[in-house]
Amino acid sequence: MTYGDEATVRRILQESGDTWAVVGLSTNTRRAAYGVARVLQRAGKRVVPVHPKAETVLGEQGYATLADIPFPVDVVDVFVNSGLAGEVADQAVAVGARAVWFQLDVVDEAAWERTRAAGLDMVMDKCPAIELPLL
Repeated sequence: MTYGDEATVRRILQESGDTWAVVGLSTNTRRAAYGVARVLQRAGKRVVPVHPKAETVLGEQGYATLADIPFPVDVVDVFVNSGLAGEVADQAVAVGARAVWFQLDVVDEAAWERTRAAGLDMVMDKCPAIELPLL
């Protein structure tokens, strides 16, 4: 099944806003989250790290949770495993995000249904760093 058609991918990347909370982003440059965050920054997005360590990453102050971020977030990009991703999607809804993006191999169909039912755009099992150049 495809979780996010081309129109939804395009809308999130081009119209949903420029503040992206990247859940799972740390200072570990070997992790995929770090590389994707750099691509998002180069595309003009503000990347907000969300990680229990609340580290500053790529020049942006980190926060331990989505609820700790003191300003609006447009898109929540999720780099946690599928077992934890649904809770993050629920938090994204609670903080008023406009969209949720589950990275490659992160799939939670129940979270997909809840998030879409709450009116948010959502993509699962895709990577914005791969999708951006295809626009």
